[in-house]
Amino acid sequence: MNIFKFEFKTYLKSNIIWTISLVAVLFMFMSFFPVYSTQAAMMEKLLENFPETFLKAFGMNNMSLSEIVGFYSFCFVYIGLIGGIFAMKLGLDVISKELREKTADFLLVKPKTRSSVIIPKFCAVLLHILIMNAVFLVSAIIAAEIFKKADYNLKTFILINLGLFFIQFFLLSLGIMLSTFMTKLKSVLPVTLGVVFGFYVLQLLNQTLDDEKISYLTPFGHFDSAYITQNASYSSSHLIFSVALSLLFLIIGYIIYNKRDIPSV
Repeated sequence: MNIFKFEFKTYLKSNIIWTISLVAVLFMFMSFFPVYSTQAAMMEKLLENFPETFLKAFGMNNMSLSEIVGFYSFCFVYIGLIGGIFAMKLGLDVISKELREKTADFLLVKPKTRSSVIIPKFCAVLLHILIMNAVFLVSAIIAAEIFKKADYNLKTFILINLGLFFIQFFLLSLGIMLSTFMTKLKSVLPVTLGVVFGFYVLQLLNQTLDDEKISYLTPFGHFDSAYITQNASYSSSHLIFSVALSLLFLIIGYIIYNKRDIPSV
């Protein structure tokens, strides 16, 4: 419990800053909707001049500017990117910092099993992800109600936003697993940005080529907001694959952490 409290307090300030920033980005995007919706016909005509591959890459080929859910599904890609960076950073940092700050041997010589160390750490960062998503979901619904021009499908809107949690859970789990392999990780930011933007590029490639196989290679493809908007549901195969892979990452990270050598100071 002490480890859980310590880790939760450690990342509390960071979570508050990232959550406020994410909500600010949300309201910034949503505030554009009234303008876009009144000029939807003109904007859609303008988009017709862009190459089809460009529109597909940025998910703009089927975007309806006159409907708030369609407009939001386009904006959500960038929200997922920001939230994904936060989750990946958390996953990498919560384990690797013990080696980086040379406190791992001090922590593990205490009468505690390694399981009693890594599990509270994971629970602490997972709680932060849950808090961020709860605040963001409520904020998104409030923003939609403020800026909407007509009624919208609330179920679809909620499903799009819940996709943020699954994306973050995937990247959090991946970060934890990677941190158990990287024993000399001096800074988590370069790895975080490299991995998350790599997944984002794969998603752009997936949208451009419209190849379902590529969509399985990136968490952004597992919960594609355009697909959710069009079908009012998740892709079952992508959902199962994403959750199963996330759990596999956690299991591998748990096993490696319990077996790896911890260097002394």
